[in-house]
Amino acid sequence: MFFRSLSQTTVLFTRSISTEIKNALDSAVKSAPVVLFMKGTPEFPQCGFSRATIQMLGQQGVDPEKFAAYNVLEDPELREGIKEYSQWPTIPQLYVNKEFVGGCDIVQSMAQSGDLAELLESNNCLVPEEEEVQQTDIKPADR
Repeated sequence: MFFRSLSQTTVLFTRSISTEIKNALDSAVKSAPVVLFMKGTPEFPQCGFSRATIQMLGQQGVDPEKFAAYNVLEDPELREGIKEYSQWPTIPQLYVNKEFVGGCDIVQSMAQSGDLAELLESNNCLVPEEEEVQQTDIKPADR
């Protein structure tokens, strides 16, 4: 009897996001090939996990033209809505080509195993090699 009443109570506390928030999150996830919901901004992360995730994406060579970040601290509905949307309790949250990848711990594990580089490369999310060569091939002017 206790289990039955507990399961009924649990259903009462199940939250769902509004259609408006779901549509906004759908649009955000589709806004770029690589999307990060984080605390703060890429230039000024507001938590260590968001900072670590941004650093890992930078180390992988994510093309800034193919990247969007959303600061969940600016909007409480966004902060709670993204957790419901992904069914993942923590922030940051990474999406690649509209697919949820995970939080900082999963991104870190994937970076260490090489899976993150493979995922980003296979989805054409990295800075093209020609551009990398041009940037690193800059030589001082002859004097």
